[in-house]
Amino acid sequence: MTGQTNNREEWPEGLAEQLVAWRRHLHRHPELSFQEENTARFVTDTLTGFGGLELSHPTPTSVVARLTGAKPGKILALRADMDALPILEENEFEFASGKPGVMHACGHDGHTAMLLAAARLLTERRDKLHGEIRFIFQHAEELPPGGAIELVGAGVMDGVDWVFGEHLASQLPVGQIGIAYGDMAASPDNFTIVIKGYGGHAGFPHRAVDTIAVGAQIVANVQHIVSRYTNPLDRLVVSVTQFTAGASHNVIPDTAILKGTVRSFGEQVRREAREQLLRIVQGITAAHGAEFEFDYVLGYEPVVNDEALTRILEEAAGELVGQNAVIHTPPGMSGEDFSAYQQKVPGTFVNIGAGNPDKGIVYPHHHPKFTFDESALETGVRLFVRAADMLLDWDS
Repeated sequence: MTGQTNNREEWPEGLAEQLVAWRRHLHRHPELSFQEENTARFVTDTLTGFGGLELSHPTPTSVVARLTGAKPGKILALRADMDALPILEENEFEFASGKPGVMHACGHDGHTAMLLAAARLLTERRDKLHGEIRFIFQHAEELPPGGAIELVGAGVMDGVDWVFGEHLASQLPVGQIGIAYGDMAASPDNFTIVIKGYGGHAGFPHRAVDTIAVGAQIVANVQHIVSRYTNPLDRLVVSVTQFTAGASHNVIPDTAILKGTVRSFGEQVRREAREQLLRIVQGITAAHGAEFEFDYVLGYEPVVNDEALTRILEEAAGELVGQNAVIHTPPGMSGEDFSAYQQKVPGTFVNIGAGNPDKGIVYPHHHPKFTFDESALETGVRLFVRAADMLLDWDS
């Protein structure tokens, strides 16, 4: 191990400016999940320019770069996601999305830029490295089944000892780093319920099977899954987020569609929530003479950080920003497919504070005005590098 912390003054001339330029280029040219062809090409070209890296494309729109040291040792994987979201950007930056309806609204442009800069810094020290650093530029984090599980299936984690990832977080002030021990992000499952009744004239409801009335009862009773059927100490969210039915004020529709999400930690809670949801749908539709279709899609596994690795990363974070700026964050009910890597090896995922109300940077992730304080990029780069310093052996 080495005591280097990679302060900005130790960086090659121009790298800090290049880091911001990379982010802005990626923000200007967003691509949706499983469509990141130009992004992957940009990452490949940039990495090729560093030299000393073995590049591969485990899937058509992902990039993996392997930095192999002069001596054998452990293997550390560092991961960044690259995909954007189907959102029409409302920011008026010069580098705002040039693709209407597609936007980097979750910071993945920053994640990619940070890992590129970390690769640049660590590549320059290859002759002192014992072991290997595997830089994973992942596609399709935003769209289940996600890119991570594809990369695991392609063997990207073979031989890896640890995996580490970062997420820029607008809910944390810039200059802070959020650390979570154990549970961090939930498993995000989705459901679609199609209610089939018997349509008719709104003036003669007794001659119809009203799918809106049936759907409304399902929505109301679904609230009991959390409040009455689940241990209050268990973490569970059940939200109906879409209710679609009808096209006219005087017609009772014969079909209604409900969609929503179930967020949980733990297999038992996850399984029981699905069973309870199905039981509610079965009972209410049967009581009113309706039929139904039930589609339930399991999302990512929950993100559960390895305690020993998290302790090391907390120490690294404290060295970079000061222990008072290292925040212990509670588990959240968002989802993140970083969990696929953690199913294979010990892994830790941390948040890099990137919000700044003084600059108007207050909007949440997935908002059309989302952005982050670009000074957070440097923190992310330095933490990637410091993780490699502390976990791997280096010649002095």
